[in-house]
Amino acid sequence: MFKNYIKIAWRNLIKNKAHTFINVTGLSVGMAVAVLIGLWIWNELSYDKYHDNYNRIVRVMQHQTFNGEVGTQNSIPLPLGYKLGEEYKSDFKYVVLSTWNFNHIIASGDKKLSYAGSYMQADAPNLLTLKMLKGTRSALKDQSSIILSASLAKAIFGNADPMFKAIKIDNQWNLKVTGVYEDLPHNTSFKELGFIAPWDQFMTHQPYLKQARVTWGNNSWQLFAQLQPNADLDRVSARIKNLKMEGLKLNNDKIGLTFKAAIFLHPMSKWHLYSEFKNGINTGGDIKFVWMFGLIGVFVLLLACINFMNLSTARSEKRAKEVGIRKTVGSLRSQLIGQFFMESMLITVFAFFLAVVLVQLILPWFNQVADKTVAIPWFNPLFWIMGIGFSIFTGIIAGSYPAFYLSSFQPVKVLKGTFKAGRFAALPRKILVVLQFTVSVTLIIGTVIVFRQVQYTKNRPVGYDRTGLIQVDMRTDEIHNHFDAVRNDLIQSGAIVDMSESDSPLTDIYSDNSGFKWRDKDPALQDDFGTIAVSAEFGKTALWKVVDGRDFAKNNLADSSAMVVNEAAVKFMHLKNPVGETLEWYKKFQIIGVVKDMVMSSPYEPIQPTVFYLTKNSGGMINIRINPKVSPHETLGKIETTWKQYAPGSPFEYKFTDEQYAQKFANEERVGKLAGFFTLLAIFISCMGLFGMASFMAEQRTKEIGVRKVLGASVFGLWRLMSVDFVVLVSISLLISIPTAYYFMHGWLQDYKYRADLSWWIFGATALGSIMITLLTVSYQSIKAALMNPVKSLRSE
Repeated sequence: MFKNYIKIAWRNLIKNKAHTFINVTGLSVGMAVAVLIGLWIWNELSYDKYHDNYNRIVRVMQHQTFNGEVGTQNSIPLPLGYKLGEEYKSDFKYVVLSTWNFNHIIASGDKKLSYAGSYMQADAPNLLTLKMLKGTRSALKDQSSIILSASLAKAIFGNADPMFKAIKIDNQWNLKVTGVYEDLPHNTSFKELGFIAPWDQFMTHQPYLKQARVTWGNNSWQLFAQLQPNADLDRVSARIKNLKMEGLKLNNDKIGLTFKAAIFLHPMSKWHLYSEFKNGINTGGDIKFVWMFGLIGVFVLLLACINFMNLSTARSEKRAKEVGIRKTVGSLRSQLIGQFFMESMLITVFAFFLAVVLVQLILPWFNQVADKTVAIPWFNPLFWIMGIGFSIFTGIIAGSYPAFYLSSFQPVKVLKGTFKAGRFAALPRKILVVLQFTVSVTLIIGTVIVFRQVQYTKNRPVGYDRTGLIQVDMRTDEIHNHFDAVRNDLIQSGAIVDMSESDSPLTDIYSDNSGFKWRDKDPALQDDFGTIAVSAEFGKTALWKVVDGRDFAKNNLADSSAMVVNEAAVKFMHLKNPVGETLEWYKKFQIIGVVKDMVMSSPYEPIQPTVFYLTKNSGGMINIRINPKVSPHETLGKIETTWKQYAPGSPFEYKFTDEQYAQKFANEERVGKLAGFFTLLAIFISCMGLFGMASFMAEQRTKEIGVRKVLGASVFGLWRLMSVDFVVLVSISLLISIPTAYYFMHGWLQDYKYRADLSWWIFGATALGSIMITLLTVSYQSIKAALMNPVKSLRSE
């Protein structure tokens, strides 16, 4: 019987090639989308699970309350790390202080590379459960040691054994390699950790850390920990909640006591998908994208199943006699249901294997857009079991309605020729078409709004000129020590217009401070200013816009106690005439100028009040405005030549400021591109369904069209007759999808303080586009039927 089912199913599929092609193509595309999204979701949900102690690793974070608003940050003061490691051993198995994962210069002999890495305490390899290829996890206990990732070891030593070879870091001190660990996978928070250098080495060779070691108000470091097996996260969080405030009180830190701080533990299981906090409450994060793409995958697959249901039930009359004869000769309804399910299974299993091929072809592009490294697990039996199971499940969903509908025909009526599909037989098909286009139109509107929000924010005035600006992150002092000579040489060569130093790039603010005083300041007001140390040329290099007062002057000694502030700072301080006012911080500064707000942090957030001041140690970031009259290739060559003269130990690695700024939109653009791709596939599947339905309707109404032509109907009139039904269905879907899309996208936009409006034209253009797509899809079959010779269509069978 089973073999017979397969034979009959195969014959029916071969007989109706167009019907089979539409079903297989639609299902394979829908399943390909589902597989792609499934692989992406699995990658997201397995983030950080590479680490064996994933469920017990935590990041120590803090909530800080300023002027009634709670901000959350993952930077902490140094004393907290030492206190937890020394006094809370019953709660923590490992406590690891760490610097931020920045690029450093790694040198061995004449070879110099720039690689990201961190200084971390000795228990870091144990906490992260690094897979050691050489050496052991205790390799960092020696202060002069360093451990490398396999890729860095390969890059700097080639095929030679790296163990115990010397490495110079940032041209400052020599370390020896005591371990090599397996590269961390892409879906971990430490994926770019190219090396780990000993924390004790960092503490010993950085004099300013001596004071930071006892300063509770300096939040500049990361702190990770692993809970003891019997420790409860919430209980431990409650125990350490007030440690920072206690430390501030003990040190009588008046500045620090102007706000409230609460320490808490954030588990590794939530780092990636639940990283957003609003007013001290964890509000989610990238988990919303997991849900969003999961729903898109379900809906796109549903669209493909709807096509199958519609086309199968639409052709029901052609199979009515087959059902009647089979029932007459003794077939049970269950056997007929099995027959139709077998056809459905045959299509879906074939579509699954075709979908896997499509996924393999799309994956390189998909990984590039999604910033992933997902791959089809070809040799994982679980994948194939799930894939076949998924196909069977899809086959059941897609074939359920046709199977039960077709098997319900009464043989007496069918064989007597009195069988009629009924007035409402087409109603389920119409409902499914409406559902198809409701999903598709909602996806279209959502995608357009995502792209519009990104573009709207991209076009936000940034307050300076990004064009022609490059930035170089300096890890050594050679350029800083010869700054004037380097600047003069480059200007004289014609390569650059100007050059400056700063301790933050133009696309970020690395430092913020509180404790500022000014005239008529409200004693209850809590301040938090972005603080950026710059050289006098900073404004001329950035081409910031001075709206009041003046810029820094290089040879004006008085400017060593001067500040330039942005408009947001003036507004925060409620200063009507800011130029000439005194702003007291660690010393008294005079405000000499006000500049237009510059977008340096998130372009989606309000501008942070920021002050700029001159110091002798403003280096760390070199900002260069290249000469627009010289080709970039020639300019960069000249800069690199000069660079090597003054800093032979530092590779010239630059970044264009406009490209760094563009990175701020990477996440939203990535989501938009993926959503757009899946939306196009959803439209494609829906249009295939419409094409199939139009083909069937044209076939069913062949004689009617012939009669109308004989009676004088025009081609246009017949086209309108055939098309109007589909336009009505799409119009109904628009009435459902437009309010639905508005509701969800309005809620999505509320996450952004700087956001685009929901303009009416987005919905109007989508509605018009949907109707045009519908007309284009059905017009081929409609016009083809209208042009048919009525003599042939009216000829008796």
